[in-house]
Amino acid sequence: MAVPARTCGASRPGPAQTACHWPGCGPQPGPGARRPASGPPRPLWLLLSPLLLLPLLAAPGASAYSFPQQHTMQHWARRLEQEVDGVMRIFGGVQQLREIYKDNRNLFEVQENEPQKLVEKVAGDIESLLDRKVQALKRLADAAENFQKAHRWQDNIKEEDIVYYDAKADAELDDPESEDVERGFKASTLRLDFIEDPNFKNKVNYSYTAVQIPTDIYKGSTVILNELNWTEALENVFMENRRQDPTLLWQVFGSATGVTRYYPATPWRAPKKIDLYDVRRRPWYIQGASSPKDMVIIVDVSGSVSGLTLKLMKTSVCEMLDTLSDDDYVNVASFNEKAQPVSCFTHLVQANVRNKKVFKEAVQGMVAKGTTGYKAGFEYAFDQLQNSNITRANCNKMIMMFTDGGEDRVQDVFEKYNWPNRTVRVFTFSVGQHNYDVTPLQWMACANKGYYFEIPSIGAIRINTQEYLDVLGRPMVLAGKEAKQVQWTNVYEDALGLGLVVTGTLPVFNLTQDGPGEKKNQLILGVMGIDVALNDIKRLTPNYTLGANGYVFAIDLNGYVLLHPNLKPQTTNFREPVTLDFLDAELEDENKEEIRRSMIDGNKGHKQIRTLVKSLDERYIDEVTRNYTWVPIRSTNYSLGLVLPPYSTFYLQANLSDQILQVKYFEFLLPSSFESEGHVFIAPREYCKDLNASDNNTEFLKNFIELMEKVTPDSKQCNNFLLHNLILDTGITQQLVERVWRDQDLNTYSLLAVFAATDGGITRVFPNKAAEDWTENPEPFNASFYRRSLDNHGYVFKPPHQDALLRPLELENDTVGILVSTAVELSLGRRTLRPAVVGVKLDLEAWAEKFKVLASNRTHQDQPQQCGPNSHCEMDCEVNNEDLLCVLIDDGGFLVLSNQNHQWDQVGRFFSEVDANLMLALYNNSFYTRKESYDYQAACAPQPPGNLGAAPRGVFVPTVADFLNLAWWTSAAAWSLFQQLLYGLIYHSWFQADPAEAEGSPETRESSCVMKQTQYYFGSVNASYNAIIDCGNCSRCGSGAGPEARGGACEWGETLGRMEGAGLQYGGGSVAGQARRPTFRAARRLFHAQRLTNTNLLFVVAEKPLCSQCEAGRLLQKETHSDGPEQCELVQRPRYRRGPHICFDYNATEDTSDCGRGASFPPSLGVLVSLQLLLLLGLPPRPQPQVLVHASRRL
Repeated sequence: MAVPARTCGASRPGPAQTACHWPGCGPQPGPGARRPASGPPRPLWLLLSPLLLLPLLAAPGASAYSFPQQHTMQHWARRLEQEVDGVMRIFGGVQQLREIYKDNRNLFEVQENEPQKLVEKVAGDIESLLDRKVQALKRLADAAENFQKAHRWQDNIKEEDIVYYDAKADAELDDPESEDVERGFKASTLRLDFIEDPNFKNKVNYSYTAVQIPTDIYKGSTVILNELNWTEALENVFMENRRQDPTLLWQVFGSATGVTRYYPATPWRAPKKIDLYDVRRRPWYIQGASSPKDMVIIVDVSGSVSGLTLKLMKTSVCEMLDTLSDDDYVNVASFNEKAQPVSCFTHLVQANVRNKKVFKEAVQGMVAKGTTGYKAGFEYAFDQLQNSNITRANCNKMIMMFTDGGEDRVQDVFEKYNWPNRTVRVFTFSVGQHNYDVTPLQWMACANKGYYFEIPSIGAIRINTQEYLDVLGRPMVLAGKEAKQVQWTNVYEDALGLGLVVTGTLPVFNLTQDGPGEKKNQLILGVMGIDVALNDIKRLTPNYTLGANGYVFAIDLNGYVLLHPNLKPQTTNFREPVTLDFLDAELEDENKEEIRRSMIDGNKGHKQIRTLVKSLDERYIDEVTRNYTWVPIRSTNYSLGLVLPPYSTFYLQANLSDQILQVKYFEFLLPSSFESEGHVFIAPREYCKDLNASDNNTEFLKNFIELMEKVTPDSKQCNNFLLHNLILDTGITQQLVERVWRDQDLNTYSLLAVFAATDGGITRVFPNKAAEDWTENPEPFNASFYRRSLDNHGYVFKPPHQDALLRPLELENDTVGILVSTAVELSLGRRTLRPAVVGVKLDLEAWAEKFKVLASNRTHQDQPQQCGPNSHCEMDCEVNNEDLLCVLIDDGGFLVLSNQNHQWDQVGRFFSEVDANLMLALYNNSFYTRKESYDYQAACAPQPPGNLGAAPRGVFVPTVADFLNLAWWTSAAAWSLFQQLLYGLIYHSWFQADPAEAEGSPETRESSCVMKQTQYYFGSVNASYNAIIDCGNCSRCGSGAGPEARGGACEWGETLGRMEGAGLQYGGGSVAGQARRPTFRAARRLFHAQRLTNTNLLFVVAEKPLCSQCEAGRLLQKETHSDGPEQCELVQRPRYRRGPHICFDYNATEDTSDCGRGASFPPSLGVLVSLQLLLLLGLPPRPQPQVLVHASRRL
């Protein structure tokens, strides 16, 4: 086929435009033409002949190049395979390294990982660790109950009577607006000295406890002072616990009054804005203070709920949601004449972080209208709680109603749904200042074992949306010892900087009685907690005997991971637990769902599966074999799992008893040997206790050498296994230099470097100068090339990583290399293992030129193909690079080599960014498969506020008519407006655009978010394949089609590989699918693709595009911001979970008479006018701090 000069927009001549001399060839009817009625139908082979013979056509009598035939391109592929294999055999040294290991067989032993024994041992070690914390917890809880029982209440107690260390005192002195600045440092507050403690990552004082009191609680109130008085005795118990177990971290008592006393003392980590920390809202406190909950929140949105009152309700609901944990279930509905859910959730859903986010966003959209209909709201709530066809907590059941008031008691609803057993508690909240009679609200709560609360203003929201936990704690207190069971929390971020921790919790009960024969007290005093750092648990797991791809993990009853190598939250928020599901930590499949379910049920098990794993750099997907083994961790809610690849069943353990040999091998670690033996990087592992860590490997090696001059590898302060293996691998890799690398000329084959990396932690790069450009992780277990080479047979190519947003490679200034690596498989008897990876680093420019030659029709090494004036020739990748595109793409879809010089600086980019049409065709023809997943641990830059320059959010703005109306001044709106303004002057953060900033994070701090990840990997096609890309007229390719589309406006996929017929062949490639007749004249591109044997490469030869490519079908590989999967759909198929095995929601002896006795407070017109004048004059009265605790707290 002659190739005329190209012009953009011109269609390449097809078979119908080419002269030919056999039947069936010539102009064909267009798509809309009818076949003549007379004459028999044409055979299928005649219909297909123009396409089948397209590569072979050439105009006679003129020089012409045709698209290379199938066998030609297969020949090129074989040459490429042979070249790679030859280089790796000569320079890689795989066979030689095997011989070196066998020659040194007396220097190591082969040990076996027995999964069942290993996982049971680790589970037992973790159980023992946690059991020591449990014993300390029980001592603390018993002591606290006894101290409080013996304490004598003092009505006249004063601040100066109590001496304690106020953890926030130093921060308050630094705050110019603090009351303590005006009064000076309190005499009752201790001044302490602190020492740095690496275990706590903080400065601590082991002689005292510290006290933290929430900002909105008055420190000088009688209740708080009495609480400080009796909890002081805990100090000695804290210290005794530490004496018995020096590994104990934070020991904390969280009081139901809001006081936190913790040991050892350390200054509070003061935020930059208002400190809203309240121990009663921490996940560990909530879990320890009550059993799981099924909660329905109903919100009155009738027309009487004016602007500010509705704002208070919305905020109250959000605060209420924050008191729920992942063991709880919830739904939120609004009601007026009828009730309806505020979100897409139509039934109770798990109160996890993502579901609560949906609720909080939906609540902001509530609008007040209509009339109040309590009956509709309560009937909806009871129906929700009676739905047994869904997953729920099946423990405490409750309805939380927020309203501004009403007259209806809806007794008939309670009689129908809740009486006489009263299994559902009803909590009512009167929101805002108003003149309504609150008696009906009080009656509803008291008649249904609940409590009545008032939320007159902003300041009352936090305290009154968490006090219901006291009521839920009653059955626990009355159950006594039966309820004294330690529970372990989800993973969360420690508020004092310890990092990720889990906490053991134990409730503390009030054992006092008002008098002889009186009923038992049913108040919970608080929750005792002891932290365990995740790093302490990780230390109990095997570090390096499992190999680079083996690991230990643990999950809880919700399926959330406690341990997992992929548990790496980029940002942490101490208000929320870290809830990464096992199926999100790994790539989900049916086998893993089955494993997860079995672990949650507390079973033992073992299963070998084929599964997908994501590479460490998250660019590649590999299909691998893994062995999963799991057992429960007794006395906890956790289950432990072990994952091992088959090749990690065995591992090497060095046995270097010969000290002379130790010294000899150690000398090869000295920098003075690098020039002749190659540069050595050592993995930054904890070889000895006194070894100083460093992120700079040169400095770390220096520290290591200095330490080894003082101690021996057999020293007790060192990890002998790690040290011996490191020194052995140093000697073994040096022998590889001596036997193979030193005598080879790397330039002959255009190599920049050769290298070897080992399980023992050695990475040797030869020659020494190549180490200057070495960018791989010095820890082989954390190097992507190392881990992928172990999981893949053959040679793994790794081009330099390039982001689409970064500038192209600078080839002129830097010598860019492509890594090619392969695992060294060692067979010793019947035991097979892979202790090392070897490879070469190709010079990109030189190998790009070599690639052209190997994919050409040269008959002589120095003479390119010549095509005479009357001859017919096939195009090749060297001579015809202006018309023919030849590329090597790796299994992730990244460009490795190209015959186009202008694409050399794009090596390492996702191929869709280089040639979108061709990559889409490869994907459509199943050369690649796409895998999409979500990263729930990502960090994103903060979004700029959307209401800059606007008025404060949610403030009710009265009209002129309101000011002229006397009734308005006595209404709830005026009083609430004043309350908000006054509170805003004191706590100005309320008027900020984002109330969450009051938690203290810098405004520029990154926040957690969800990122969508897309990876591509080789699909089912692994043979040679020919096809045609049919894109149609480029002008028809609009930008309206999404980037994920398989085609969009263009007629993609008019390929020979999509025709139906089992026996139909084209050039040796199997063809399947249904051909579609083009709907318009199309610009077509022939292409051929073939996998290279024993590599992760795809060899692609294609005609270059005629004109600029269409963007409609561009595939995306880069990570993108996402809202995650649709929550409304996910809750319809919830993942399997189990709640705690104990539930305390009922006790026949419970006294429900204490159910709230608030009273409405009709505002005085005189007081309102006076206060408003003070406000306008700029003289706002400084309110006396309030203690927001119930009178029942008086003991």
